Amino acid sequence: MRYRRLPAVRAAVRAAAERRSIRILPSIRIRRRTAVLAGALAGLAAVALLAVGPQAAMESLARQAAALPAPVVAPAPPGPGHPVLVVAPTNVLAVLASLEVKGRAPRTGYDRLEFGVAWEDTNRNGCDTRNDVLRRDLTRTVLDPAGCLVVTGRLEDPYTGRAIEFRRGGDSSKEVQIDHVVALGDAWQKGAQQLDAQQRSSLANDPLNLLAVDGPTNEEKSDGDAATWLPPNAGFRCQYIARQISVKAAYRLWVTAAEKEAMLRILAGCPVQQSLSSGYFPGG
Repeated sequence: MRYRRLPAVRAAVRAAAERRSIRILPSIRIRRRTAVLAGALAGLAAVALLAVGPQAAMESLARQAAALPAPVVAPAPPGPGHPVLVVAPTNVLAVLASLEVKGRAPRTGYDRLEFGVAWEDTNRNGCDTRNDVLRRDLTRTVLDPAGCLVVTGRLEDPYTGRAIEFRRGGDSSKEVQIDHVVALGDAWQKGAQQLDAQQRSSLANDPLNLLAVDGPTNEEKSDGDAATWLPPNAGFRCQYIARQISVKAAYRLWVTAAEKEAMLRILAGCPVQQSLSSGYFPGG
């Protein structure tokens, strides 16, 4: 059985080998040799999953992740509307391997206002962040005359897989909520206390960390991390975990051991999943 998928692995490695240099930032390039190595190692991880049990497979995947080339990281410009670090997109397993692993800090002092006033205009486009995300994630949108507020639209909810008709109103607006993929309460206990006020505001408003989703499902998630909550839509879990890892890397947040194990368990099914760059930058 373990030989049955070897052609697919070879194809993945061959596709990686044929890639040209990828421009990530004006001053950063990931060369063909790095892409080949990353693809080959990810392919080996996939083969390992076929040959060993679940726990041993995860341990093997963690070792393979640690052997991947380290993510290319650069300091972001200071000020609002920027992450702490610019992390070039790469195999998300490599980004996960770069995150510090330790226990939660006390929740002492946590308040939503530690991350700034809700839905600021950190990208200075004249519209609040909530409506920026609604315009990005909804289809068939109707805007107010000013062009900022979303009045109606349709959401293909990534968390449940169902379609939701959005209509602005006192009660109906709650049917579609904006989720912090890395919950702010979770971030507070895993490094955000060490960020300054502008950095925390950027984290709370970074489009990378925000998704329009089904309201009740978002409330069910609360401040859960990957060890305690995953989207009911299993088909979205790889993308969800990749987004969480990308956010934590961009804002120097850590993961707990249980959280990392849960992330590896999901990524075992998608070992070539790519990380994402901050939503404050084009292509993020």
